[in-house]
Amino acid sequence: MIEFQEGNLRVPQWTRPVYMVAAGTTDFRKRYPEKKLEELCMMAFRMLLEENRLKRDPLEVKGLINFCSYGEFADHFQDQLLCEAKVHDYLGLDLLPNYGIKTGGATGGSALLAGAQSVASGYADCTLVLGWERMDEVETWTGNYYIAAAACKDFETRLARIYASYYAAMARRFGEMYKVDERVRAAIAVKNRRYACRSPFAQQPGNHTIDEVLTGDIVCDPLRFLECCAMSVGSSAVLLCSEALAYQLTDHPVRLSTAGGSHTLRTGDRRPMKILLLPNETVEDYQELYQEMAKADGRWPGFESFGATRFAAYMAYHMAGINHPIEDLDLIETHDAFTISDLQTYGDVGLTRYGREQDYVTSGECYLKNPKSGKQGKCPANLSGGLLGTMHAVGATGIFQAAEVFWQLRGEYDRFHGDPRMWTRYGKTKPADWESLQVKDPRRGLAISHAGVGSHVVCSILEKGW
Repeated sequence: MIEFQEGNLRVPQWTRPVYMVAAGTTDFRKRYPEKKLEELCMMAFRMLLEENRLKRDPLEVKGLINFCSYGEFADHFQDQLLCEAKVHDYLGLDLLPNYGIKTGGATGGSALLAGAQSVASGYADCTLVLGWERMDEVETWTGNYYIAAAACKDFETRLARIYASYYAAMARRFGEMYKVDERVRAAIAVKNRRYACRSPFAQQPGNHTIDEVLTGDIVCDPLRFLECCAMSVGSSAVLLCSEALAYQLTDHPVRLSTAGGSHTLRTGDRRPMKILLLPNETVEDYQELYQEMAKADGRWPGFESFGATRFAAYMAYHMAGINHPIEDLDLIETHDAFTISDLQTYGDVGLTRYGREQDYVTSGECYLKNPKSGKQGKCPANLSGGLLGTMHAVGATGIFQAAEVFWQLRGEYDRFHGDPRMWTRYGKTKPADWESLQVKDPRRGLAISHAGVGSHVVCSILEKGW
């Protein structure tokens, strides 16, 4: 059994606080042949500079940048190594220092973490964090092969060379361990894809029903087509600043606390450990669960949980002063590449106790409007549409999630999602039944950026700075 030592659980200490002041994104599509990758990155960069009500002109803001952190999961898609160098040059940011980040599905979140570290350390006062993925230059099956190559070839790829097969095993085990009704997973797909109908950026919006999800084609048993995200093309960016500069650029900066965790790729051979307790939990809370796991040959984290997510949340909560997640957080963006990963995350980040994740969904507290009470849910999830409904352009995903939380905290959901001109920009028409998904008076939000079956995870907490 793995046991943490005192130094392992040292909470990160930043020399100075980090703030987010602007965000930008493209829309997301399965194919984007009319735009070069560099142009897509420029689209996100220009939105960041021009459309966030900054106090200085775009070129002045660009002139403040002194470091760049770029996220791209796979060079294979473009057959271009060091793609960050091409993007950096195209954005007109030579000779500024930069580096590229690659941590699988968590690439966007890891780029955000690296960018935050550059500001927190004093290396930079103004850091651009920008990520992308160009997944349309190869056939879908080739793309699936590339993505699956991020799995452990000794253990995981024996299951099959698509990521759905890895999550299918987790879905099966999670369902058996906690007696999960498949309709709960289906409800997650329905909710997130429906929320995507409110976003001009979304690739896969849809008004589906639970029965439609459950009668859909099986991708990998028990996961069905509408329970799986798609490959995407697009780019997202955020701008991070020191405290002094942040307040020079905006009256509404958002403070960022972010931390990472990791776990072996060997999902079927992970060593057990005691559950890492969050600030609101006690050993007694999980005595019954330990007993139930023992009866079912279970162990933590096993196939049921993401240890890396729990570790990242533990660190981020202590950094940000989160004592009771369900009370202290107002919204969350989970990494819902598959419905099961969304469900698992609720326990990992402590919105509910392990083993009770499906109760959190059926309670309605993960909806903007709780269908049972008619009131706002305690912590609405994936109002962006998530990965299921909106995007998974891997290098951009974690950055896009942070951008969505950023706009929510500033009360700007409607401005970026409800303006008809935003829809027209991407060749779409704003739906006649469009409705706002703005959370009422949010104070804090959380974004989970997740790789593999939990090999890398970054937990970012954003909080109003005014």
